[in-house]
Order: sequence, then structure tokens, then C-alpha cells
Amino acid sequence: MIRTMPVVQSEEIELYIRTYYSLLRSSAPIRIRSLEETHAAMNSSLHQLADSPEIDMSALIYAALRLPEQIVDARLVILGQMDDVFQREGYAPESWQPVRARARRRKFYFEPAERILAAYIASVSDIDDLIPCVTTLQIEWNKLYYKLVNSQLATALQQVRSEDQEQIQTLLEEVRQASGLSEEDFAKLGLVWRGDRLLHNLQKVSNQRLDLRVTVLGSGLSDYRRSVQYWWEKIRQTAPQDLSKRPIYFVSSNVHSLANLLSGHAWEQQATITEYIQEHNTENLWPEYQGLPETDNGQLRNFLYYTSRLALNDMDAQRAFTAAEERVGITRLSNLHCLDVEAQVIELSRLDPTRFDARLQAMDDQSLALLRQSDALIFNIDYPLGMAAYHIYSQVSTAVGQILGVYILGKAATLNARVGDVMIPNVVYDEHSRNSYLFRNSFTAQDVAPYLNFGTVFDNQKSVTVRGTILQNRNYMHVFYEEGYTDIEMEAGPYLSSIYEDVYPKRYPIDEIVNLFINAPYEIGLLHYASDTPISRRQSLLSKSLSYFGVDATYATSVAVLRKILTQEVARLKKREDEKMTGRVE
Repeated sequence: MIRTMPVVQSEEIELYIRTYYSLLRSSAPIRIRSLEETHAAMNSSLHQLADSPEIDMSALIYAALRLPEQIVDARLVILGQMDDVFQREGYAPESWQPVRARARRRKFYFEPAERILAAYIASVSDIDDLIPCVTTLQIEWNKLYYKLVNSQLATALQQVRSEDQEQIQTLLEEVRQASGLSEEDFAKLGLVWRGDRLLHNLQKVSNQRLDLRVTVLGSGLSDYRRSVQYWWEKIRQTAPQDLSKRPIYFVSSNVHSLANLLSGHAWEQQATITEYIQEHNTENLWPEYQGLPETDNGQLRNFLYYTSRLALNDMDAQRAFTAAEERVGITRLSNLHCLDVEAQVIELSRLDPTRFDARLQAMDDQSLALLRQSDALIFNIDYPLGMAAYHIYSQVSTAVGQILGVYILGKAATLNARVGDVMIPNVVYDEHSRNSYLFRNSFTAQDVAPYLNFGTVFDNQKSVTVRGTILQNRNYMHVFYEEGYTDIEMEAGPYLSSIYEDVYPKRYPIDEIVNLFINAPYEIGLLHYASDTPISRRQSLLSKSLSYFGVDATYATSVAVLRKILTQEVARLKKREDEKMTGRVE
């Protein structure tokens, strides 16, 4: 018997969320320091040392990877949904310096003269992600400041010359010891603050506390909807097909795996890629290549897919990649002026099965002939964050001709599995709506397990969609675990809420058990692969070459999605042919 999750809100987390939303209603920027006390009090599982003078290096690195390096040079952070929102407040970030975060896909622009960082947000989930990350970074930065300020070491840092590498190395070791950091933690900091940035930031931290201010320029729901509508209009205008008249398989995944599996370009460039990796040993991947088994189950292809972005990254190679994709009907669509959500339109009739990854080549000649008659498209988006998924799918399902299937894959934290394992839920509790969604997941363990080399597949799981990664603590997660919820992520609930509104003639309910078994007119498939184990504290993907370890699960799930779509489309086309034949007989 399925029941809703009990209302087990953490008072400390709820207080923190209420605090920053109430303060952000102010017409003037708020100081991040006003949030530090409530932030520390929630005892986040990702920032457990927030209230301690000891530096929480894991939290500092987590936040730094999700923010641009220029955040430490800023005095003000402004959040807005699209260019119009910024412009009506007198800002023009599209003319500023574009900057990126390494582990969070979001548009950022920096104005160095005024020291303003602009962030484009797609939903309230971006606020629930950005505010805790900025607060985490400021808390940990200022701990470093207090350990270094007013010391001879601080003076030495200010006076050292960049060309004096021997003195710099001596100073860095003294900073490590003064900060109480292990050699391993300090080395990780050097990987995040790469090159000259490490010295630059340490010079800055020894001289200046962070005292960031933040403001939200557009806080109404209509601003989020308008930004998605603008994004969709640009997609519609640039797509080579009329999306409003074509049946669609909707996929939320990433922008590389489906294209790699279908285009065959990385496989053709095997010699070039392996020669590059042997010469440069980027991310220490050459020993990985040498250790690949002779009997391949996709591991060599996975290696090539991952390393192709390293070896084929010049302009000519990128153009060759794009041309190879376009030859088989894959079109990439993106818009620089609103959501940082790239889309791909894949025309099934133009696919060339001879170029498929070997794990997809299972169709007979009749099926291949039918596929060339298909009018269907795969509409694949780079998975959005949290509630942006709700806004995007609501827009897509309203605007396209027909939805044939919805397939969602992405990263999740797991409470009972290991990094690299795959979880397949059929129950999702959504913190946004407080609904428990029941649905028939079109995937089972047998769909993924044959293509997963290192992990394990768990189906019939229960998932929790949370508001933010930092907005969790260990006590809260233990309540989930006791209720049998072992899969923690951010998109499934918003997607299911928008699917509900595509199925039923009303807005999604609140605090109910929602059964999507009966009326869903298309397949719903959710696949999550474990990138973190927050209770056991095992190693996360971020600490393993920033995601090579995740390639196995990424491609196992992507293969499962494509096999499902191809099988479904051939069955649809056969049914259409049978109906035509029956009509002729009559």
C-alpha cells in the first residue's frame, strides 16, 4: 500500500528558506551575511562544519564548482530570468563578460568595473540552489580570511611576485599549514582554483572578507513563464521542422550521449582520439585505455565518447562533429539570451543505422525500412534544474503536435546504493507539491543491466524530489530512508506535475496521492544514476576526474532510452501499416 510521505519538514531548513525568500522581497540588495546564522543552523549534510571555525573543504569546493571564479571579485549578485528583466532595471549583462561555473549549467555575466555578477534563473529552484551556494562560499572564504589576516604570511602573499615560483610554493605550503588543511584537501582546492587563480584568491582572501549582496530582479511566476516561452519561440524558429505538427519523443538527458550513440563520429575518429590521449594523458586516462578489456561491452566506445571532447576540441573538429550529426538528422538548438538549456531535434527517418553504436544495432531489414518512413522526432533537452523542468515540459507539451513518450534520465543521490549504480523509480514524492506520484515506469532493470559494466540496477524504487542539494540534513534524509525512499534528485516531481496537467484538465493537486497509471496517454520512463551517497559519504563523481567515472551509467541509460524509442517507433509504424492494409481490404 502506497501512502503519502508524512509531513516531516525540518524546522531549521524551513526557517532558512523562509528567511531568504522574505529578505529577497526587498527592493534593495540584501547582504549574504544576514543569512549565515540560519544557514549554519540547518546543519546541511553538504555543509556540516558551517558553524565551526574549521574549514569545511568539501563544502567550499562544492560551492566553488557551482559558481563562476569571478564570484570572489564581485560585490553584488543580480538574478533575473531574461534580458528584458535585466534591462527594465537598467542592466545590460549581454554586453558584459560571459563566465561559467564548472559544475552548474547556468548563464553568468560579469561586469568587472562595477563588480557585478549577473545570473540567469529559470525557476525558484535556481534561487534555492544559488543562495545556499553563495552563502556556503562566503562562510568558508571568511574562515580562511580569519586564519590568514594580520599575519606575516598575509604580508608575504601580498608581496610575492608571480615569477618567483619557488617562493610561491613555499608560501602555499605555509598557507596550508596555517589553514589547518591536509595535503589532500589543499590539492583539491588547487584543482578548483586552477593555475594562477589559486595564488590570486589566496592573496585576495588574506586581505579581504567576502561581503556579497544579492537581489532578484524579477520574482513573479509570469517572468519565469515568459523566459521559457521566449526560449521555446527561438527553438521553434530555428528548428528545421515544424515542431507543432510532428509527433515527439521527449527526452531530458544531456547534449552528448544520444548524438554520440547515433552519429558514429567519435568511433570513426578512434585513431585520432587515442593518439591524443596517449600523447597528453589528459586526466590520467591513458592507463584507463590500456586497461580496457579485449571483449568489449561498450567500454571502448564509452571511453571514446568521453575523450572526444578533449581530443577534438578545436574549431575544425567541432565543425566536423556538427556536420556528422547533421548528416543523420541531428540539429542542435540553443539561445544565448535566456535559458541555458540546449535542445536537439533528431529526425528518426534520417538516421543511418549503419552508424549506430553497436548496442543499438538490433533491428531487422523490415524495421529499418519502416524507420525511414517515420514522421516522428526526438526532442532532447539538456536536463534543467528543478522547477525549470515543470515550466519547460508545460511549454513543450502545449506547443508540439503529439507526445509519444517522455524519458527522463539524470544524476541523483542514493541512500542505499553506490556511485555509478542506476535507480529506476515508480513512486516519486515531490517536495514542491507534496504529492506522491505513482506511475508505470516503462523501464525495468533488464532494460539497463546488459549495458552497465560496473554498477548495479535497482528498479521498483521510491524517489524524493528535493528543493535543493544543500537544503538537506542527515536527520531529514534518514526520515526518507525509513519510509523506503532511497533516490534523491531534483527534476522528477516537477516533470510529473507538468505531465499531470497534460493528462488532466486542471492544475496539479497539493499533498495527494496522484495515480498516473490509468490515464497517461504515453510512456513515462525515469532513469537515475547515482552520483553521490550523502549518508555513507562514499566518494562522489565530482572527485573522480569530474565525471569519467559516470560515463558507464550515462551511456547504459542512454542506450536503454534509445532502444526504447526505436522499438516504440517501429511498433507504431507497423500498427499504422496494418491499419492501412486493413482499410484497403475493407
